[in-house]
Amino acid sequence: MKVKNKYVIRSRISEAKFRQIILLFSEDFSATQISHLTRLIRQTINKYLAAIRLRILELSLLQSAPLVGQIEVDESYFGARRVRGKRGRGARGKTIVILPKINTQ
Repeated sequence: MKVKNKYVIRSRISEAKFRQIILLFSEDFSATQISHLTRLIRQTINKYLAAIRLRILELSLLQSAPLVGQIEVDESYFGARRVRGKRGRGARGKTIVILPKINTQ
């Protein structure tokens, strides 16, 4: 029996189609756009994208060092100085930035 895909066990799509999904995922296409371009069902694309994201998470957890010490988190809002309407957190056009700071003392 010939294996269709060396990357995924018991896959029903070809290796070339799987590589195309990864290429489109890396170019930040949505699952719907990938399904139109590859002519596969969106649920199939969602299954493969979830598996790819899970593998990325596993590899990043293996490479990252565990956090040690006291961790402080700060938030800031960036955007227009004053826009008519709401002020503070509810204002439109503001981007929230969260910064972690690790104290190792």
